[in-house]
Amino acid sequence: MPLRTPGSDAAYRQTNGGRSTAQRSFGRPEPQQEAFRPVYQGQAWPTEQPQYRPAYVPPPPLDWHQQQARSYASEPQKLNRVVTIAALVALVIGVLAGAGAATAVVALSGNGTPIAQQPDPPVGTGADPKIRTGSVSAVAATLLPSVVQLKVEGSDNSDATGSGFVIDNAGHILTNNHVVAAAAKGGSIQVVTNDNKTATARLVGRSPAYDLAVVQVAGLTAPSVQFGRSDQAVVGQDVVAIGSPLGLAGTVTSGIISAKNRPVTTGDDTGQASSYISALQTDAAINPGNSGGPLVDMNARVIGVNSAIATVRGSEEGQSGSIGLGFAIPIDQARRTAQQLIATGKASYPVIGASVDMMFEGGARVSAVSPSSPAARAGLRVGDVITSINSDPVDSAEVLIVAIRTHQPGEAVRLAYERGGRSRTVTLTLAQQIG
Repeated sequence: MPLRTPGSDAAYRQTNGGRSTAQRSFGRPEPQQEAFRPVYQGQAWPTEQPQYRPAYVPPPPLDWHQQQARSYASEPQKLNRVVTIAALVALVIGVLAGAGAATAVVALSGNGTPIAQQPDPPVGTGADPKIRTGSVSAVAATLLPSVVQLKVEGSDNSDATGSGFVIDNAGHILTNNHVVAAAAKGGSIQVVTNDNKTATARLVGRSPAYDLAVVQVAGLTAPSVQFGRSDQAVVGQDVVAIGSPLGLAGTVTSGIISAKNRPVTTGDDTGQASSYISALQTDAAINPGNSGGPLVDMNARVIGVNSAIATVRGSEEGQSGSIGLGFAIPIDQARRTAQQLIATGKASYPVIGASVDMMFEGGARVSAVSPSSPAARAGLRVGDVITSINSDPVDSAEVLIVAIRTHQPGEAVRLAYERGGRSRTVTLTLAQQIG
């Protein structure tokens, strides 16, 4: 791939099996002495026999219907007790549940103030309370003032646009080499800040090997970024990309780290201006013009320099938009290179002093060995196939070059290679080359 409500108790008694007054006295005539009814109605039968008077008729024994009536008459109190107990239980459960919820909220809010007494907190803690800390909008608010758009014109009428970001208080801006390369032999570089101010920049230095460059604007008032560590990036973590895709300055996209240590080659097809990157892969949308912009974590710290995208074969215009495969130079490497460029205008990269066949698969086959080089001193010969570096497998020349460039000149590496069907190992010290 190329890279680019139930009713009340009363209602219950009337409707749910209860009987009306007429129904409860059905089958038994009403007592004849109406004046005496209030004395015994609803009370237990008297233990002493009353003295009879003429025309006195003793109350009859209670029949089944009257017994049922008494039972129903006492039912509201029972129901009320049940309802009261149930309400108390519900109240206790509600209080316990409410206490649990309050505990959780207090734990999240980090204070012990009762929730009812707490004021409504702002969404964020920064200058704009609508922005939630750690959100994409918070990252954008922090980084956008530090990201610039680059407009480059070459002496041969070629032009380019890209992105960059301020890395110190001296006005130095880090970007990609392929963004500013047109101005390397004459031309101009214009920097447009987030507040739409334009200034002319000078080219401080560039490194085609790492596809990095530094330009400077005198008196630049834009703030510098904070650096993170790309070696601590993890697959799946959230990231934000900021830049000027297709000339649309101040564009913010978000995604995740899709992979680490992805061997990526950028540049032309001749190999003379190719860059080899052990890249951070992201699905944050990156398009032409994003090059040189920062890839940042959710703490608004730069962890990479957006540099390349994968393209679909057969693209009619030679390049396509984002297909979810973007690549960034790890900031750990980019910082070292930027420091060299600022100090000397040049940058170095490690080499073993041997050329490898870019078309060979199944390893990195040596095609040439430079005299007095680390490869020559280690005994490597033309035709040897390097299969691993520091125990990491090598299945192509590109993988070997990318792996070597993650190191520094002067570091020792251990190579495993095959010669004549036999496996051998050797340790060599990396030399340096400027570029």
